[in-house]
Amino acid sequence: MKKGFHTIMSAQFFSSLADNALFVAAVELLRTSGAPEWQRAALVPMFALFYVILAPFVGAFADAVPKGRVMFVSNTIKVLGCLMMLFGTHPLAAYAIVGLGAAAYSPAKYGILTELLPPSQLVKANGWIEGLTIGSIILGVLLGGQLVGPHIAPHLLALELPGLSLGIDTPAQAAIASLVLLYIIAAVFNLYIPRTDAPLQPLPAQPLALVRDFSACNSRLWADKLGQISLATTTLFWGVSGNLRYIVLAWAAAALGYGTTQASSLVGVVAIGTAVGAVVASVMMKLDQATRVIPLGVAMGLLVVLMNVIDNVWLAAPFLMVLGGLGGFLVVPMNALLQHRGHNLMGAGRSIAVQNFNEQACILALGAFYTGMTRGGLSAFGAITIFGLLVAGTMGLIGRWHQRNTVQHRDEVNRLLTIARSDGHH
Repeated sequence: MKKGFHTIMSAQFFSSLADNALFVAAVELLRTSGAPEWQRAALVPMFALFYVILAPFVGAFADAVPKGRVMFVSNTIKVLGCLMMLFGTHPLAAYAIVGLGAAAYSPAKYGILTELLPPSQLVKANGWIEGLTIGSIILGVLLGGQLVGPHIAPHLLALELPGLSLGIDTPAQAAIASLVLLYIIAAVFNLYIPRTDAPLQPLPAQPLALVRDFSACNSRLWADKLGQISLATTTLFWGVSGNLRYIVLAWAAAALGYGTTQASSLVGVVAIGTAVGAVVASVMMKLDQATRVIPLGVAMGLLVVLMNVIDNVWLAAPFLMVLGGLGGFLVVPMNALLQHRGHNLMGAGRSIAVQNFNEQACILALGAFYTGMTRGGLSAFGAITIFGLLVAGTMGLIGRWHQRNTVQHRDEVNRLLTIARSDGHH
């Protein structure tokens, strides 16, 4: 890997670590303040909100400004969201601001990979990035659970700054305050990300021009015979997995009687499996073989439904690890293929923004759907069944869509696969 790749990985690790620990802390903050359960579920779609609203702008911004600088500014916004949550802003609104920072961060984080590395290394690089991201999810969720738990929280609350009273009175508040430091560490790494040789693309003077440009890019990627399949797969995967993070917390409480600290460990178990699957995929899969993993999506959806019959942690842990492993093996090659097609069609930043828009719109829609079901009294078991069947059925349809493309548009698909086998950009 080229010089600078490890700096990118370090910055991503600490930023993602803080994001996931903050999610658990925010859940606990809402729980201890007596907020209804639907507000806890609503944290997921609120985080996705600005991904959708700002999608036409963040990709172009990432292509117009050095991506290390974009990542630094994004982490600064995340710090602001943390401080807002800490000092009285409603957690849903503050978490949306953290999502604003993440929305700007993502196009730069993934876009720089296509600028720094040739296509032949994209699957491997994505495997490392996704594996590290999932590793940060594991540690972040576990960290968040421990920071609000009985072993660490009392020590955090006992800390005092001479001459300064911050009004931090609860374990959740203490956890949020400590996470500001992680975002600052990530920002320091951002400062050392190297400039690439990729030319900067100036921002259009009119905001409406960005909307039209984004719409055209979105249409272009959906029209591409490989781009549309990889985009549909990753959109569904992240839409469901983004919401499963909270659903697993709710399921652990309902099926196992776990509190936030204990339940967070099971979210970490899913993430461990995903990390293993991601790394294995990065070694075994090539870019032009990415579509072969689609059947794993169907299997993953059916396994989600089977969660409903598990009421023992000794069965739950290995089951959730296998579930995560299937997801990791599925998403890494499809994500790499999507990046490759997007970079060839429109540029790295814009393509990642299109990807984020679709994925986060799915998270937002499914999150709002789940929040509505929770507010209407649907149990965690019912939600898991609906999500699992949705994944299995939709992935089956995506598989048939690709099969039809290979028959009706055989020459075009073969041409695109030939490009994927080379290290050139077309």
